[in-house]
Amino acid sequence: MPFAQARARAAALDRADPLARFRTEFEGPAGQIYLDGNSLGLLSRPAEAALQRVLGEWRTLGIGGWTEAATPWVSLCETVAGQLAPLVGAAADEVGVTGSTTGNLHQLLATLYRPEAARRVILGDELNFPSDAHAIASHLRLRGLDPAAHYREVRSRDGRTLDEDDLIAAFTPDVQLAVLPAVLFTSGQLLDVARLTREAHARGIVIGFDCSHSIGAVPHALAAGGADFAFWCSYKYLNAGPGAVGGLYLHRRHHPRSPGLAGWWGVALERRFAMSHTHEPAAGAPALHVGTPPILSVAPLQGALELFAAAGGITPLREKSLALTAWLIELADMHLAPLGFTVVTPRAPGRRGGHVSLAHPEAWRICQALKAAGVVPDFRPPDVVRLAPVALYNSYTDCVAAVERLRHIVTARAFEKFPAARDSVT
Repeated sequence: MPFAQARARAAALDRADPLARFRTEFEGPAGQIYLDGNSLGLLSRPAEAALQRVLGEWRTLGIGGWTEAATPWVSLCETVAGQLAPLVGAAADEVGVTGSTTGNLHQLLATLYRPEAARRVILGDELNFPSDAHAIASHLRLRGLDPAAHYREVRSRDGRTLDEDDLIAAFTPDVQLAVLPAVLFTSGQLLDVARLTREAHARGIVIGFDCSHSIGAVPHALAAGGADFAFWCSYKYLNAGPGAVGGLYLHRRHHPRSPGLAGWWGVALERRFAMSHTHEPAAGAPALHVGTPPILSVAPLQGALELFAAAGGITPLREKSLALTAWLIELADMHLAPLGFTVVTPRAPGRRGGHVSLAHPEAWRICQALKAAGVVPDFRPPDVVRLAPVALYNSYTDCVAAVERLRHIVTARAFEKFPAARDSVT
């Protein structure tokens, strides 16, 4: 399909897109096609308004904001958890809006990892985000265990994806807990969370998922699927801002457990200010809260989630996301494959998340050239260009323009003026 024909087709798709109206709700770098929402989502008007509202409450109410704000700060996290719960398929009391991705993994490990003589291994994989591996290794050391002996990573057959049969084969009797990604941050592969959960539970293994690269782009049914726990960030597809508050999910079956890391914000609200040295945990996942929440970080998430509700929830967003990524893959096959690019994202709709990964030996320099040409991509070592068309603010026309500029950069060798630095990130 020539680019002229692709542009015409994209324009027709954009005209028919029921989510196109949300594009005007976002602000991004002027004059640029932003395809890096899987690293940092754009600022929306509702997110900005929510932050400004809380700043105004701080200005006018002072400490009174904790109880007198439009959404009292003392219960803001629980309010936002109710907004967030449908995106992960959970009840509100199974969701905690708190901490950071890695901090929440530490909390979940402290709460759920129960090593016994025959079961001490924590299972991960070699392609997961490094911070998860760092947290697991440090947690094992805190327990007096050797990560070399008690942390096991399932290897990838191709360096890009994970074979679920290999993961299941690694669910051996010495494994007590498994931590896996829902979507792989490099290739965009979507794992079958429900299947892996069934197989883990059949072998007596506690299992949880890092949903940082899936939440807001992929529907989840964590409670119905029986996953024991999950955790995520909110600054990617949830568009809550840089370093925004994280989140966690804890299945109701684990609610009777005491939090591994206890703090005063995990105390039941009606007892929090009793100042008792006896920890009286809140009901459900909020018991895993630790310290006072960063209200100025929570507020933009509250506003950002308004757009998910206005769009009709995660289902229409997923439908458009799949259509956008399919469109990118089609364009890449036609115009980029002859130039040495390989699509490493799974092609089956049910097996890919919200971004498309293109492998090329000059990926780093190509990413720099793309940015100079007005397209914001993402690079991941050693050779991956990631393009993430986000359903709420990207268009089919964006995808055509990005591929057209990418093709020009390679055919004109425009990337050669940029220095090689493949271990850097954009």
